[in-house]
Amino acid sequence: MTELDHVVRGVDHAAFPTFDPAATIAFYRDVLGFPVVHATCALGWGPSAHPDFVHFFFDIGSGDRLAFFYYFGLEKPEAVEPVDAAKADLLARARHLAIHVDTEDHLREYRSRLDASDYKCELQVRHETVESIYVTDPNGYLIEITRPLRALTPEDDVDARISAEALLQVSQEDSPSLQKFYARKAVLIAEQFADDAPEVTFA
Repeated sequence: MTELDHVVRGVDHAAFPTFDPAATIAFYRDVLGFPVVHATCALGWGPSAHPDFVHFFFDIGSGDRLAFFYYFGLEKPEAVEPVDAAKADLLARARHLAIHVDTEDHLREYRSRLDASDYKCELQVRHETVESIYVTDPNGYLIEITRPLRALTPEDDVDARISAEALLQVSQEDSPSLQKFYARKAVLIAEQFADDAPEVTFA
């Protein structure tokens, strides 16, 4: 195996703290129908000052799991008013978990479950290759459930590689912008396909 062989197999689990395990279990198990499949109960674990905790896991399909830590005796920190509330909200919503479903019917089913609960769907939107619904869970974490609108193609892979290279270059310049990104991407596309046969026109 070389250093860069790609041998990972997806997400084992993503983990977050919770200060309200009852609401968390009610939301994921009773509203969304994600079964609890594992729990680690730790007494006196780790450093001496480490609080006892329960680390519990929900099955989110395909062997992937969403997990939470509940620390006994740990009070939720006081909320600190951010200097820039808009920026803080933007960054908070950028950190989210997206759970995959296969079909429009499945997405509609999860939206129905949410809309029948205290946690209404906040947004449903189509963007590029997926359609998603969004909800904030009892802990304040943004959760996305998404379905594919079409299959990804080899052209999508090429576009992703060129986009990543353009971003890599532009982000290291002074004052990076989306306009600079598109300009650099256009150059990279031209270089990528410079040796291709010219398009035949009938003008």
